[in-house]
Amino acid sequence: MSDGYVWVTIGFLTIATILTRSSFFFLGHAVKLPPKVQHALRYAPAAALAAIVAPDLVFVNDSLQLAWTNPKLMAGVGATLFFLATRHLLGTIVAGMALYTLLRITL
Repeated sequence: MSDGYVWVTIGFLTIATILTRSSFFFLGHAVKLPPKVQHALRYAPAAALAAIVAPDLVFVNDSLQLAWTNPKLMAGVGATLFFLATRHLLGTIVAGMALYTLLRITL
């Protein structure tokens, strides 16, 4: 593979990225999503976050660990209960990390 081929590929990928990302700015008012799609997209960040966090809580050394001896899972459950009781995000992070540290030391 020659250097010219690599640079042309990088150039085309740059143009494709710029066009796809800037289309929302240029066509934002011209394209209207249906209300049901807009409503469904409101849940996308929470779903993405859950998809990132959940595997980290339940997998230990590439094996599924749903036991009460899993400190990450128990800290996640405790942080969830704390959030449901208080609705305080920073407090949830502090409580979850404190609980995880305590469980990691004791278990």
